[in-house]
Amino acid sequence: MGLLGEVVVEITTAMDRMKRGEFDDVKDAVRSYRDLRQALQIVFEERTRIAKLDKQEAGIAYDYALDLGAARAEIGRRLSCLRIAGDG
Repeated sequence: MGLLGEVVVEITTAMDRMKRGEFDDVKDAVRSYRDLRQALQIVFEERTRIAKLDKQEAGIAYDYALDLGAARAEIGRRLSCLRIAGDG
């Protein structure tokens, strides 16, 4: 993610230079600007994909993390209550 952030900064800096007219050939500048916009779009898509993979790896579903340890403890507690109630 850090590298993608650096790429975004470099692309936006180059786009700003083009907007200020710091390039001699207008045709090349327009083509380069379009290419930089496409590259920026790819970076944003990649960042989104990485964030999604990070969430999956962390066990987060629909913005909620699954705490399997807590679920296991709750199931154990309820089974214990059922065992106690069944003996009565």
